[in-house]
Amino acid sequence: MTAEHVLDRRPLDPVRRTANKVPEVTVYFWIIKVLTTGMGETASDFLAKALGPVPAVGLGGLALIASLAVQFTLRRYVAWAYWTAVVMVSVVGTMAADVLHVGLGVPYVVSTPAFLVVLAAVFALWYRSEGTLSIHGIRTRRREVFYWAAVLATFALGTAAGDLTAGIGFGYLGSVVLFAVAICLPALAHRFGTLSAVTAFWTAYVITRPLGASLADWMAVGHTRGGLGLGLAPVTLAWTAAIVAFVAYLAVSRRDVRVNG
Repeated sequence: MTAEHVLDRRPLDPVRRTANKVPEVTVYFWIIKVLTTGMGETASDFLAKALGPVPAVGLGGLALIASLAVQFTLRRYVAWAYWTAVVMVSVVGTMAADVLHVGLGVPYVVSTPAFLVVLAAVFALWYRSEGTLSIHGIRTRRREVFYWAAVLATFALGTAAGDLTAGIGFGYLGSVVLFAVAICLPALAHRFGTLSAVTAFWTAYVITRPLGASLADWMAVGHTRGGLGLGLAPVTLAWTAAIVAFVAYLAVSRRDVRVNG
């Protein structure tokens, strides 16, 4: 699936104009995106158990702010900086959903639609301000703010949705199958012309979160919970190593950079 340009006649501020700050949507994009979601899920759970929920949230928040600060200072897409920010959004987005459920007792059946409303509000404000939700136009500070707000909302929504399905009878492996099928639907709808590229992209982007998280949870949790019992730390390290390998390849090959973009 690829995203496409959307007609946008609004001029960009020449002072703040940069090269596009996000990668091209290739097969590598989707592989790394799923990996970051799974790694964020298990890393969040591991840190919460090792440090305690409050210190883990504080540490994750500081790391997220630092990674986004680096991302915003750059004037073009840089693979390691972009994906580091995505990883931290994944970790903190997971923590946000978990804090609502475990810390405040908000059920996933409530938090899932609540996060959906938040995401819809971000998209509405973004489109009203910029006239497009296309990721090919992330060249100004304002658009970049909207982009990362949407990314954070998608991670929180996906986390809550994945935990919701896992808790209502699907289990972790069942949730993997469910979301693996679900992520094919926007691609097929776009392929046959019933869904725009931008809508298909963001729909699939949301679904990668519960898909990756359910897969990582299934690998990490014990047999009594229907998992493989590999443990949080080993799964986190293995998925981190895979992310590093793919990002290093893209940093060298630049396969995710538009030549004339």
